[in-house]
Amino acid sequence: MDSRTLLSADQSRAARALLNWSRVRLAAKANVSEMVISDLENGFSKSRPHNIAAVRKAFEDAGIIFTVEGTPSLARSEGDSSLATDNRQWRRREKKG
Repeated sequence: MDSRTLLSADQSRAARALLNWSRVRLAAKANVSEMVISDLENGFSKSRPHNIAAVRKAFEDAGIIFTVEGTPSLARSEGDSSLATDNRQWRRREKKG
């Protein structure tokens, strides 16, 4: 199976925590429903490969790297504050919309 379609519930939760993203935000970034994220992270159903690939791509586009062991890590340096700025700007846009 292609590694782009491999993502465990633990990996998803850990990557979301690193990015400080809600399930709603991840769903929006991956262009999937919040239910897809919920089902993936709770292990309720086997997610479709294209949904998993979309979620993984959203994480990778945000700077998450999945190590060989499968552990997610943030590719940005600790001094990079653009992540926090990005979250604040996204929240402002969401409230206005």
